[in-house]
Amino acid sequence: MGSALETGTPSFVDRFPQEASVVKAALTSSFIALFLGAVFGIIQGLHRTDVFRFLDSQYYYTVLTAHGVLMVVSFTIFFLVGIFTWAVVRSLDRPVEDIRYTWAWYGLMVVGTLMAVVAILGGFVPSTELSADVLYTFYAPLQAHPLFYGGLAIFIIGTWLAGADWFRSWYAWKQEHPDERIPLQTFMVLTTMLMWYIATIGIAIAVVGFLLPWSLGLIESVNPLLTRTLFWFWGHPVVYFWLMPAYLLWYTVLPSVSGGRLFSDPLARVVFVLFLLLSTPVGIHHQYVDPGIAEGFKLIAMTNTMFLLLPSLLTAFTVVASMEHGARQRGGTGLFGWLRALPWRNPAFTGMALAGLMFAAGGFSGMINAGMNINYLIHNTLWVPGHFHLTVGTAVALTFMAATYWLWPQLTNKPLFSRPIALTQTVVWFVGMALMSNAMHVMGLFGVPRRTAEPQYEGFEFVASFGSITELRMQLALGATLLFISTVLFVSNIALSTGSPTRTGLGQPLPKPLSPAADSPEVLDNLKLWFGIAMVLVVLAYMLPLASIVGDSGIIDRGVSAAPMMIESASGLNPVTAVTEAVSRLSVAIVGVVP
Repeated sequence: MGSALETGTPSFVDRFPQEASVVKAALTSSFIALFLGAVFGIIQGLHRTDVFRFLDSQYYYTVLTAHGVLMVVSFTIFFLVGIFTWAVVRSLDRPVEDIRYTWAWYGLMVVGTLMAVVAILGGFVPSTELSADVLYTFYAPLQAHPLFYGGLAIFIIGTWLAGADWFRSWYAWKQEHPDERIPLQTFMVLTTMLMWYIATIGIAIAVVGFLLPWSLGLIESVNPLLTRTLFWFWGHPVVYFWLMPAYLLWYTVLPSVSGGRLFSDPLARVVFVLFLLLSTPVGIHHQYVDPGIAEGFKLIAMTNTMFLLLPSLLTAFTVVASMEHGARQRGGTGLFGWLRALPWRNPAFTGMALAGLMFAAGGFSGMINAGMNINYLIHNTLWVPGHFHLTVGTAVALTFMAATYWLWPQLTNKPLFSRPIALTQTVVWFVGMALMSNAMHVMGLFGVPRRTAEPQYEGFEFVASFGSITELRMQLALGATLLFISTVLFVSNIALSTGSPTRTGLGQPLPKPLSPAADSPEVLDNLKLWFGIAMVLVVLAYMLPLASIVGDSGIIDRGVSAAPMMIESASGLNPVTAVTEAVSRLSVAIVGVVP
């Protein structure tokens, strides 16, 4: 942080101390979820590879649920609300309208998280009624304790109120600056939240309208296909809800860390508008194997999904161009020689750059997931978690950690405890994820299933075209171990930074883009227009499929009861037989057939 100490620029906490406290609290909550999720992750990784077993297989799905919910809901969204609060306050250059309101929505998110986590952890205590072994994809027929669904509902309400907080700040700023364009970071936050408000319609209906009353015993059964479709109505755009903070950081912080400026403000705005329009009408591509949805609807979802390649390609061009500008400002020359001039010893830059590289790999595997015919090859195999560990597990998570190294000193006025440890941590994460994700992708091509506690089914052998399944399992276990080590390094580095001496002048201003907002048409800032178009596209994409589902089997599919939430240790079954029976019953329930 030597160069930052010499600038004498006021830090964020110097200018907005109350808002900095909220941002720190949100990021701290995020890091707690990250650490706990990593603990469950290493248990899971070592268990299914049969390297070491901390728990009996009956608890595997409790571990799997805790890992998924903590990582892809709590860690990501707590970080999002923290970074979005910072971005809005910084870019508008004004405090929030009411700090008590800000603390209120944060408190709701904490309460909701604790409720859901308590319900999940109850699965470790068979003597209690608490259980939520429903995995991250918590649609019917798996049923959780009402505390889990109630916690989810409160958590989502907290995010809605957070978005309202940011819109209030923008509206107040607009009254004072009626003729100015929306600052870029605020524009990114507002468009992301509009997408979130649309996407959460599905999950709110599923949880509050069906799953919570079902778990309370107010209704006897639910329509599994309907709740599954409503889940994926939310389940795919939530991926972009995680990703948009990373995009915000790539567009606004990464160019500065590279030593240059953002290449194009207008292109950045176009990308966020495209994500608002295209993120939600594509969820059915997660349901290619569902027999209750017509093939024509799936084909439409596949086509819509392919359009999402456009904003990703625009982002690759803009961010790389911005990095190249920074490198050439630092003296880089030649067609590729400028790459050597980038600040690779800066953990903030290296982490975000490696995250972007891994995201490109995740994009290629995502194209496989999006194609109908080829998706059948890898559906419900280890390929799928291999893909989303590249996206949310690296593009998002590694960007968040790297950006923390840049932002945390500005929130605390305390220099980072160790930059060498931070740099090592980012590289270890990249290597660990490369190993684990590669193993998952290859094993998925061989048909190795996901969501199973046992590494091998009885009477069945997986034959690899190169190496062996044992080697791939060891690669997966080694990768998971490196990821856990990297998480410990990150959390420890941030925690130890609290003991660093307080310093002043740690602020890091963000330079203006090479091509400013004035170079783009003002219609890009018409949020009402884009929100309206996004709603129309969602209605067109989902009106007929939902009508077909309800018409075929009704809103409540009578006769379908809850599937088991855990493997009872007293059942007398060995783990393999128990898993096979649970999968069989789940498969029957999903297609709506009474056993």
